[in-house]
Amino acid sequence: MDKNSITGIILITIILGFFWWMNKPTEEQLAEQQRRNDSIALVKNAQIEAKAQADLAAQQQQAAEAEKDSATVAQELSNKYGLFASAAKGEQAFVTLENNLVKMKISTKGARIYSVELKDYKTHDGQPLVLMDGEQNKFGFNFNHNTRSFETNELYFNVASSSNNKADFVINADEGQLIFSYSLPDNSYMADFNITTRDMGSIISTNNGSLGIEWKMNVAAQEKSADFERRYAGIYYKFAENDVDHINAASSKSEDFGTKVQWVAFKDQFFSSVFIAKNNFLNGSAATVTPEEKTDRTIMDASARLDVPFTGNDNLNFQFYFGPNDFKILKPYEDDYQLRELVYLGWGPLRIINLGVIEVFHFFEGFISNYGMIILLLTILIKLILFPLTYKSYVSTAKMKVLKPQIEEINNKIPKEKAMERQQATMALYRKAGVNPMGGCLPMLLQMPILFAMFQFFPAAIDLRQQSFLWATDLSSYDAIITWNADIPLISRFYGNHVSLFTLLMSITNIVYTRINQEMTQSSQQMPGMKGMMYMMPIMFMFFFNNYASGLSYYYFISTLITIGQTLLIRRFVDEDALLAKLKANQKKPAKKSKFQQRLEDMQRQQAQAAKKGKKK
Repeated sequence: MDKNSITGIILITIILGFFWWMNKPTEEQLAEQQRRNDSIALVKNAQIEAKAQADLAAQQQQAAEAEKDSATVAQELSNKYGLFASAAKGEQAFVTLENNLVKMKISTKGARIYSVELKDYKTHDGQPLVLMDGEQNKFGFNFNHNTRSFETNELYFNVASSSNNKADFVINADEGQLIFSYSLPDNSYMADFNITTRDMGSIISTNNGSLGIEWKMNVAAQEKSADFERRYAGIYYKFAENDVDHINAASSKSEDFGTKVQWVAFKDQFFSSVFIAKNNFLNGSAATVTPEEKTDRTIMDASARLDVPFTGNDNLNFQFYFGPNDFKILKPYEDDYQLRELVYLGWGPLRIINLGVIEVFHFFEGFISNYGMIILLLTILIKLILFPLTYKSYVSTAKMKVLKPQIEEINNKIPKEKAMERQQATMALYRKAGVNPMGGCLPMLLQMPILFAMFQFFPAAIDLRQQSFLWATDLSSYDAIITWNADIPLISRFYGNHVSLFTLLMSITNIVYTRINQEMTQSSQQMPGMKGMMYMMPIMFMFFFNNYASGLSYYYFISTLITIGQTLLIRRFVDEDALLAKLKANQKKPAKKSKFQQRLEDMQRQQAQAAKKGKKK
């Protein structure tokens, strides 16, 4: 730094110092400034204190108003709900009961089951399988108190106690108590439910000594085709002294029981929610409402109203079954409740046949894990059992075939106008040859119950659910190899938006089998157009079974394929020339009329006489 710079800095410092000294406040000025600051501080403190006092006054006023409002609300609740006023308000909370099979969530609002999840099962798209969930499901009973009608669904219960598998919920009303208790034992789909009332006789009023429990549930679709699932869903109920009946979910309908019932079940294709009264419900009714929109993922809206006894000091014991419609799982409850009726296997003889089929099916399960192979073995076994009938039917048809030239000779001799004479001559030929014209039909008729039984068995077999075989990913649902989203008029409505390969194969094999049968039975007497009509049935099968369980189509496909093989095998061992020679030998023997043939001829004779009398008039 040079000498000039240093000189400049010194001069600037002297000038700044001089100005500071010239403007320095006096003692009087400093004292005045202090008095001014103190006055400002006093004013600010006074303002803060005034605001604080105002805020305190406002809070006190709000508290007084709130207390007044609370007292008003409490008085209003007391006027409206009486002794249940304390339960009229609250916040919904949940208690979860859980074992290795079921997870139940219970709401404190109404102390009702809010949701149920089955741990071992999934929906068709891999989501948790929930039987019931949400506010659209209701459970509780209605009662009268303080000249008003109440629903326990709208009251808030206190949790008296809870654990992993047991919970008690209580409402205190003066000296009375209303208690809902739930317990879920380990390794069980059955939950216990008890309603206890203590000193409630003077609090709850009833006209007929009973209370009505109302149960409503939105039954959700769990399978791939909601429309197909709806065919096997419904409300099932067991009368105390009689059998099980049901309302189908395919249409909206209601039913009054008119007598005691033991249980009511909301059932879909493979799972059920069952409400059981250990001492029976006094009476009740049930109703189904089917969604108008068929693409909806709701099977039905189910509801039931059930009456239970009430004295004021009651201990009502119930059970809930939330689980699969599985014959093995339902076996422990069969003696007491007949819950196996939830697995619909047809009526009368069909159910008897299916009971035997189930035993065989479960026997194969012990050795084979592939359900496609089990169905194959089951089909082979059934066809072996029916083989004698198949053989007898073929032989009878073969007899008719070798007699065809003689029947045509009769038709050539007797004109069409004399149809009765033609029929009598044909029957005389059959009698002499020892041929029963019904011989080919009766064995087939005897096989029909088994065919119909299988039609009931496969859609109800939960064992097939989500079991894959070849290209079918789920044997309980259709096996689509081609799908489309476009709505094609008529086709989408009656056929669907997919092609099921097993159904297609079943239809093809039926067409082949129809062709073979026509070669065996064709005659000059065949009605015009009948040949084409015979092929309509396999085509109808293709439309009818396209949405059905692929396991069912697979069974019919294999069954028809085996029948074709049996027919071709029998044909190789049945000598038609030798059969014709035997029939001609029978024609030479004195014919003995059976009672059936005699009655048939008498009827034909009477018809002929009646026809002649009609012509004379």
